[in-house]
Amino acid sequence: MASKKYLLLVAVMCFTVISSFSQVKIGTYYDSSQIPNRRMPQHSEFLSGTYNFPAKPRNQWEIGIKGGLFQVSGDIPAKFLSPGFGLHVRKAFGYVFSMRLEYIYGIGKGYAFRAANNYAKNPAWGTNISNPGQRYNAPMAVSGAGGVRQVVSSVTGLAPTTPWDNVYYNYKTVVQDLSLEGIITLNNVRFHKAKTGWTVYGIAGIGGTVYDTKVNALNGSNKYDFNALNQSDYKNRKSFLKNMRNSVLDDTYETPAENQGERRPKLFGDTFKPSGTVGMGISFKLSKTINIALEDRWTFIKDDLLDGQRWQEHAWGDAVLTRDFDSYNYLSLGLNLNLGGKSVEPLWWLNPLDYAYSEIRNPRLMRLPKPVLPDTDGDGVTDQFDLEQTPANCPVDSHGVTKDTDGDGVPDCKEKELITPTYCQPVDADGVGKCPVPCPDPATCGLCTTPCGGGGGTCATTLGALPSVSFKVNSTVLSADAKAVLATVAAKMRNNPGCKVVVVGYCSSNKKEQQLSWDHVNAVINYMVDSEGISSDRFIFNYMQEGGDCNTVDLRAAGEGEDGPNRVEPPHPNLMKKNK
Repeated sequence: MASKKYLLLVAVMCFTVISSFSQVKIGTYYDSSQIPNRRMPQHSEFLSGTYNFPAKPRNQWEIGIKGGLFQVSGDIPAKFLSPGFGLHVRKAFGYVFSMRLEYIYGIGKGYAFRAANNYAKNPAWGTNISNPGQRYNAPMAVSGAGGVRQVVSSVTGLAPTTPWDNVYYNYKTVVQDLSLEGIITLNNVRFHKAKTGWTVYGIAGIGGTVYDTKVNALNGSNKYDFNALNQSDYKNRKSFLKNMRNSVLDDTYETPAENQGERRPKLFGDTFKPSGTVGMGISFKLSKTINIALEDRWTFIKDDLLDGQRWQEHAWGDAVLTRDFDSYNYLSLGLNLNLGGKSVEPLWWLNPLDYAYSEIRNPRLMRLPKPVLPDTDGDGVTDQFDLEQTPANCPVDSHGVTKDTDGDGVPDCKEKELITPTYCQPVDADGVGKCPVPCPDPATCGLCTTPCGGGGGTCATTLGALPSVSFKVNSTVLSADAKAVLATVAAKMRNNPGCKVVVVGYCSSNKKEQQLSWDHVNAVINYMVDSEGISSDRFIFNYMQEGGDCNTVDLRAAGEGEDGPNRVEPPHPNLMKKNK
């Protein structure tokens, strides 16, 4: 009952520890609180872009507990299910290398399957067995059955009068191990994946081992009678050992095994030996603060008495020392916790390439070379977008093409007449057009060079030739150049308040062209009314005319007596353009 209470108490304590550390916040490379003071200069230079490498962050410590199977590898076969437990504290010094201080406590047991006879030199057995094995100088023959055997000399044919006793070696050793180990993580540097949920690592270290070995040689104060064991059990090791433990041996282990005596250092009365450790492990992450680890480690010491036996069995001769040393193995399963609130995870859980790849995809601080954008003709439009090489001091559009406001083929920078009406074109090399003579009498307009009813009268003289307005293909939006042209027309109309202006749009071959012609005329009149403040009744709405450019609207002074509506309903409302 008491053991159950202790088990429950341990479980509650583990749950409390896990809960308290599960909220540890893990930061990033840029969190200054996770950078040690001695690395802050590097961190500052990195953030400012004057140093290429980030400072190594402060990383968490790991503490762990473990339990498992402890076995001694010696002259006597070991019992497989022998307990061991351990504690450790671990700290990373880089993304691959870390160090660990580990304490191991193990209890190893073993039982021999074969009988031994040359145990006279082993004090744990030679002093407790009444008739240890005898030495002969010549080969012997064996007679007899069961546990009592007779030795007969093949030379003399004589046999001793007293039989010897059989012994089945056993031992129990308590081992304590404190070692400092270097650990190499093998798989956290990954090129094709971010963090991993498991790590594989190798272990190598040095330390010290203290052990105390005893044998079970007496039943109370009496010696064991191993001769009673049935030799037929030799063929079945498992049943034989079970029978020996149940019918012959108790569990006292009362006799100190042979040791080095005072020839070797002692610690707390037990034998002390330097040791070396190697091993492998694999750990699995359960959260950022908790992981479990499966490890197997071997420890080697320069001593042959971990199992209390160092004498070889030489048939019918003296016992001699073995030439090998004992070692022990510890296979364990452990629970590990990471400690440190203002630290990143232990570095062996991080992939150092995470930062490099994140900077490649989403750079935080990128230095780009100053762009070189050549502009050969110096018109303000770089060569990769410039459609022509423009003469110096000629204004251009966004494509680097010389501006020609009135579309007469002469660039504005060479024009002497910036805006030439369409009906006054073509023009000469200076961009000056030759306007036709207006009709003095509408009755004789067939003999004139201008259309009937157009361009005559006082208004034609005072307003002069009015410019045309151009639209982009299929667009009804007035460009900045078009608005500048209309501003000059508005100024003339303000100076001649008695004059009307005819706004003429072209094309009528299909519904789309008819509606577009209406949209163009409507856009010009609305702009003059809304933006320039000219009364709408001073315009004559004239669209769907022939003989002109579909994307051009002409303006001319209304002839004397010429009139028309200033507003016309759209011919095809469903095809109207809306600010396009």
